[in-house]
Amino acid sequence: MSVFTRSGAGKLVGAIAVGAVSALLLAGCAGGGGSTTPSESTGPAEDLTLKIGSVLPQTGSLAFLGPPEEAGVLLAVNEVNEAAKGITIDFTPGDSGDADNKAFETTVPKLQNAGVSAMIGAAASGVTKLFLDSNVAAGIITFSPANTSPDFTTWDDDNLYWRTAPSDLLQGEVLANLIAEDGHKNIGIIYQNDAYGTGLYGVVKKVFESTGGSVVAEASYNDGDSSFDAQVATIAAAKPDAVVLITFDQFATIAPLLVNAGQEAKNFYLVDGNLKQWGTQVSVSLEGAKGTTPGPVLEDDFKERLNTAWTDAGNAALEDYSYAAESYDAVVLLALASLASGSTTGKDIAGKLQEVSGGSGDGKKCTSFSECADIIIGGGVADYDGYSGPVTFDENGDPTQASIGIFQFGADNMHTRVDTR
Repeated sequence: MSVFTRSGAGKLVGAIAVGAVSALLLAGCAGGGGSTTPSESTGPAEDLTLKIGSVLPQTGSLAFLGPPEEAGVLLAVNEVNEAAKGITIDFTPGDSGDADNKAFETTVPKLQNAGVSAMIGAAASGVTKLFLDSNVAAGIITFSPANTSPDFTTWDDDNLYWRTAPSDLLQGEVLANLIAEDGHKNIGIIYQNDAYGTGLYGVVKKVFESTGGSVVAEASYNDGDSSFDAQVATIAAAKPDAVVLITFDQFATIAPLLVNAGQEAKNFYLVDGNLKQWGTQVSVSLEGAKGTTPGPVLEDDFKERLNTAWTDAGNAALEDYSYAAESYDAVVLLALASLASGSTTGKDIAGKLQEVSGGSGDGKKCTSFSECADIIIGGGVADYDGYSGPVTFDENGDPTQASIGIFQFGADNMHTRVDTR
């Protein structure tokens, strides 16, 4: 793995080159994003109005990710509009819900009918899969700040799907290696039976077994299930050293069942879908449990700006910042690509996304919308490095560099970052 630090704006503390993920996990990729050739741009001949919407979890099993993601979008929209660089964003928020309550079935058609060029979302890979083809047919960009399913790398998306979150090929490898480093030899895995859960489960299993460990028990459940006794019984019967829980908010029900069945919570390993500040929402102590989630250490200034934008809009202060940076960067990249193409159509914007991320090479580094916009307006090629990392899209619309945070729970069932890889 290639680990590096970046000075300057200080946005990125550490990152992994996604292309360096173990060859054990990589397969040939086709489809997905699309390559572009760097070209000079003088920006639009007249001011642009870019319509975007969000399809983020205000309700459902990932609702805890809604506030930080929506705050990231809101802050970016505000800052792009305040910069007055020849582009204004007309933003419409919307709820994705989850695969159970299906709020996206109302939100997505509403945004399509409103004439948006891009939608930010969804957070859940399984939800995005349910409306992505519809957006592709409509020529609308789907830009997720949190989708991690490896399936999207090879999706036939006509260059209209992009994400700032890395594939679970990366998170799964980091998590599996962490478990092995902690001395565990035999693990059990409970996972959600959807695109996110099965994808991450497969990577964790393959990498952990490559370290010499064994997956002695595994059990899945479907989104919407409310009883997990059978899954817990399967895991407990195998008496694993540790348990990996690839779930959403079902964790709050499953964790106490596992503890009551004799499993020690200090040997639980969580993932981005359930790594939240649980506090009193879980009835057992999680002290010692660990988890992973994509994303670098965030600057205090950025978190303060997020909170200000969010609370000024009438919301309570943020308790979590998961995928806030990825959401912010998604909006900035869309605005820069629109500016570089001189257009607000989805396909034109998509044709410039790899370029403004630095994925085409030869661009000038910049770390804010305003700075990058000035480069584009001046006829140059901008290479945006964001709060989520350098981004640097490949031809599939995937970021090629990313960070994975490792967190550990204390006695108060609140987690803190203990490492970044």
